[in-house]
Amino acid sequence: MPLVAQPVWAQSTRADPITATTKASADSTQLTSKKQIIEPIKKIQQFKQIKHFISSAQTLLVQSPTSQTVPTPELVQVTGVKANPTSKGMEVILQTSKGQELQITNRSAGNNFIADIPNAQLRLLNGEAFTFRSEKPIQGVTEITVTNFDTNTIRVTVIGEAMPTVELYDSPDEGLIFSVATAASSAQQPQTQPSQPQNQTPPSQPSTQNDQPIELVVTGEQDGYGTTDASSATRTDTPIRDIPQSIQVIPRQVIEDRVITNPDDAVRTVSGVIPSNPSYEGGLSSFSIRGFDSGSNVLRNGVREIDFGSISRNDLTNIERVEILKGPASVLYGQGSLGGAVNIVTKQPLPDPFYNLEFLAGSYDLYRGAVDFSGPLNDSRTVLYRLNAFYQDSDTFIDFSRNNRWLVNPVVSWQISPNTKLTIEGDVSKTVSQTSAGLPAVGTVLPNPNGKIPINRFIGEPTDFDTYSFARIGYDLQHQFSKDWSVRNVFRYTVLKRGGGGFTAGSSLDPDGRTLDRFYFDDPNPKTDDTVNGFIVATDLTGKFQTGSIKHTLLFGTEVYNTKRTGFEYISGEVAPLDLFNPVYGSPRGAVEDRGNSTQSSGFVGVYLQDQIALVDNLKLVLGGRYDWANQDSKDLLTDTKTSQSDEAFSPRVGIVYQPIQPISLYASYSRSFNPNSGTDANGNLFDPESGTQYEVGIKGDLSNKLSATLALFDLTRSNVLTTDPNNSNFSIQTGKQRSRGIELDVSGEILPGWSIAAGYAYIDARISEDTDYAVGNRLVNAPENSFGLFTSYKFQSGSLEGWGLGLGFFYVGEREGDLDNSFTLPSYFRTDASIFYKRDRLRAAISIKNLFNVDYYESSSDILRVFPGEPLTVQGTISWQF
Repeated sequence: MPLVAQPVWAQSTRADPITATTKASADSTQLTSKKQIIEPIKKIQQFKQIKHFISSAQTLLVQSPTSQTVPTPELVQVTGVKANPTSKGMEVILQTSKGQELQITNRSAGNNFIADIPNAQLRLLNGEAFTFRSEKPIQGVTEITVTNFDTNTIRVTVIGEAMPTVELYDSPDEGLIFSVATAASSAQQPQTQPSQPQNQTPPSQPSTQNDQPIELVVTGEQDGYGTTDASSATRTDTPIRDIPQSIQVIPRQVIEDRVITNPDDAVRTVSGVIPSNPSYEGGLSSFSIRGFDSGSNVLRNGVREIDFGSISRNDLTNIERVEILKGPASVLYGQGSLGGAVNIVTKQPLPDPFYNLEFLAGSYDLYRGAVDFSGPLNDSRTVLYRLNAFYQDSDTFIDFSRNNRWLVNPVVSWQISPNTKLTIEGDVSKTVSQTSAGLPAVGTVLPNPNGKIPINRFIGEPTDFDTYSFARIGYDLQHQFSKDWSVRNVFRYTVLKRGGGGFTAGSSLDPDGRTLDRFYFDDPNPKTDDTVNGFIVATDLTGKFQTGSIKHTLLFGTEVYNTKRTGFEYISGEVAPLDLFNPVYGSPRGAVEDRGNSTQSSGFVGVYLQDQIALVDNLKLVLGGRYDWANQDSKDLLTDTKTSQSDEAFSPRVGIVYQPIQPISLYASYSRSFNPNSGTDANGNLFDPESGTQYEVGIKGDLSNKLSATLALFDLTRSNVLTTDPNNSNFSIQTGKQRSRGIELDVSGEILPGWSIAAGYAYIDARISEDTDYAVGNRLVNAPENSFGLFTSYKFQSGSLEGWGLGLGFFYVGEREGDLDNSFTLPSYFRTDASIFYKRDRLRAAISIKNLFNVDYYESSSDILRVFPGEPLTVQGTISWQF
């Protein structure tokens, strides 16, 4: 039963273990009549000098001297956790800076020892949260975990087969130390090392004679479906529950349990996020978030990505997690879509040697190999590396469609000093694929007198293909001036190339419903690829201070972004029509009817300021604003004409969080976005940037220490949308408006030991509110009114099935309009996925089945000639070995 224990301060000198106890019967609900208080012993002992453990860990009770006034402690950062084998069992060390004190309150429940450390958090020097977990570290102990129980408390849990013995003492050099033993471990040294949490390297065998430490978890990698932090939301290390915005995270564990390899599948469990391109397409990914296309709102490790307007569809092998930021992100990241942003977080170096080989095979001749290597490059472990690479080759269910892609992603980090860290990261990748260009609505979602068009029909030519090549290099420099002030400087240079043999698509469908008129689009100069190169440099200065009793976390930053696109040269013309029900390929291309050749450049400079204000512990205010100066230039090389445009915009955010009780956060926020338009109206006036406004209220709750939920209501308005000038159809005017309102619910984490869930539901009403081209009230494209995604898994914890796990996914997407005319509708669909996996020691194997019941459905559409079918039943199997 839980027993109330008074706090004890861990002193700055290494003291005797605290052995005061209060005994209680296991079936009693009352404390015994006597409480034995042991006065602190003045003599300092080392751990090896201790001869006796206390007989139980049912209660650990030490009274602070009554004459001492305990001050209100500041939040202490525990930067690492170590485990050392000892002659009696093991010790767990919580590492802090010298001079910092930790307060302990503890209790017991059955065979569990639980210690809560208030005013403390597990965070690496770079501010990233982490979790410690060791399974069966010694005989008689089932598991030891050290986790962030909430935003202000660390919880240490020791689960024993019988009541474990726990002693506590402090070291000025090492930190707070928990020594753990059982009757079994005291009698016999453990023969095996602590089992490792997911995504962690096994430690080397220690010498039991000199008690060499085993470094377990200091990497920040999380084992589970729940995540408490997402630094990209505020560019600071603020817990999600303290941010007035809906933020959802897909951690690595969900990616592995679902056996998925691209971002499109990863987001399906997040409310209000719908893939805009089918996952079997090569090249690029894009998403609809809260009814609006995410467009260029793609971040990589919290910094804007340079891309072709969407995220490159590479494998998730080098991705640690995917963060979805709902609503405008312009206050911190500048121009972008109103609906939200996607932040891709890559894997970072580990301090211990780690080697993982993976092989995957599946339907449609899918074969993929991947490696993940990491470890130190010097004896002091101040220089670390990580290397991720993969190669994949596959067909798809569409005729003639094939994907070939590879990636190499090296990362090196250098801990220059205890307060300074430099990370250098680069990657090179290439994707070669055939673009399917979809199928006409008539014959897929609309009736066709000839019947249904087969979903495997390819409307292009077998010789069509696209190539996407990406190369990035950059650094991330972080320096801690003090425990309150730090600076981060990030630079990234990117080169993207797009080439290939062009593509063929439909231009119209004849009245017979089977003859598709087609056109081609190609590069007349294959030696000159369509190339984007650019750089971004961002600097953040973060500081914590107080004005009286009010606490502030201040962020000041600058961002400079510049890109240039060259080689954008094309020709187009007609191709012989295709019979959709009896296709004949190999038709020659017709004469060139259109051509173009241009260069484009764009850039911006942004300055932003944000203050996160804790008026009291449970009432927090976020105030922020960013001012951007943006420019874009375009030159037509055929006509030798040039157009230029410059814009300025201010993007504010105001939010408030109220926490009436510890696990509940009520929040409300207002924010704005902007996105530059190009061109002029009939009078020659430059267009203003497109603007967006969002109002959001919500509630975030911790249903348990491992399960959380977010409920959000939002109202978004997109203004200054270009629409046809009613007085001159050759020009546009800025009177268009679109509005999206809805409610979202997301749940993620562990329900019971071994049973995890990631789920999201959204109701979205996204419509045109003002326009001259489309009817007011029309629904936006690919924006279902109702959508739902759930993936749940169970991992057997003991017995003959220990190591086995099962996963089940349910995904529902309601009806969606196929174009802004609302001329046709994509029907709703319900898809079921399943997986089975096994993990034991260094081996992991899994089989996943997508679309278990082989349901026919349609994923998305671009217009009435381009409807994209969903994948039929697909089976994939993967096996990996860690050494």
